[in-house]
Amino acid sequence: MALMEAAFSLASSSSYSLRSSLSVILSSSPFSSSLLVHKNALSIKSIIVLSKRNLSNGSGSHYPDIEDSPPNVHDSFLRRFRTKRGLSVTDLTSTEWCEKQMEFSLQLGGRKVNKVMRAGIARHAKLEQEVITRVEVKIKSREDGWALKFLNFINGVNQLLDEGLTRELPIMGIAEGIWMVGVIDEIRMPLTGNDHNPFLIDTKTRSRDKLPSEPQRRNGRLQLMCYKYLWDNLVADDFPSKKFFTFFGLNPQHNLCEYLKVMSANSGFSALTLDDVVRYYENTCKMLPPAHDQLLLRYEYQKDYSLLGEDKFAYDSDWLKNQIRHCLEFWHGEREASYASAKERWKCGFCQYATVCPLCTDDSKRTMTKISCKDSNIRDT
Repeated sequence: MALMEAAFSLASSSSYSLRSSLSVILSSSPFSSSLLVHKNALSIKSIIVLSKRNLSNGSGSHYPDIEDSPPNVHDSFLRRFRTKRGLSVTDLTSTEWCEKQMEFSLQLGGRKVNKVMRAGIARHAKLEQEVITRVEVKIKSREDGWALKFLNFINGVNQLLDEGLTRELPIMGIAEGIWMVGVIDEIRMPLTGNDHNPFLIDTKTRSRDKLPSEPQRRNGRLQLMCYKYLWDNLVADDFPSKKFFTFFGLNPQHNLCEYLKVMSANSGFSALTLDDVVRYYENTCKMLPPAHDQLLLRYEYQKDYSLLGEDKFAYDSDWLKNQIRHCLEFWHGEREASYASAKERWKCGFCQYATVCPLCTDDSKRTMTKISCKDSNIRDT
């Protein structure tokens, strides 16, 4: 599901969570950021930012706006569209789904949000509201925006350790040499017994009352495995703060706004600068265990939220790394974008770019347009 991740990756520039990589769009001028506050919270300590879905970029598209300046045709997609942002996990899963579709979304604008996708967004908002409530906060700088993300992670972890459950947790790190960001749907942690490894869960909604095809399940598995990869790297290694500040172009000694100073104090530590928050974030990560090797995809029917089925699967490090490396060949510009395989060419019938795709003939374009009008939500939400 790619609801707000694009906001997290656009911390320096879109909407995330959510579905825009972080639910904040950073700029030099003040803006409102959608936050999440835990239910029954007694203090500001429980504030978490909504950073999983890119709800809207003004045009209703799923992906961030293309940069205004004319691109250098020799630059890779990574440099042209994700400089000082990093890739979102949604970028990766969208690339795995169809590289040519990803290329079109970057060059022509992101996918339009349709009725089925809106229903999926509404369902996830309902799940969020079971443990958190949104509030608006004014942020004036990119440094404050990132500090807020780190504080939201810290507070989400506090909730996980206290209650055994948190949702919409922003996460970031380096995957195969590339900065990657995402937002985890749900994390559960047993508070009793000997097993305290966090269990990662993602909920997909379906417009039809049947389980998805194998390519859809594969795409969902890739998403959850990416989250575990990022989580495990965070808790196993020291966070590369110097690389982080350099890549995202941030001033570590930036003086935080008063609201964030209060927020950090209520979270149990005193922070005056972005560097102070990052240091506490590092310490928080060090006290966490790696995620459980078993991951869970839940599939719900949109009409009544009934459970259609669950896909519980084991983490496969080698498979994941191969998938990431293959996708990065496209993002680095090492090869041309590939089309969906012959066995998965049915995806074209649900693609909004079918009418401009060289793979499609004139006759097949007309057929695919009719199919798309009937049900354009082949991807889970």
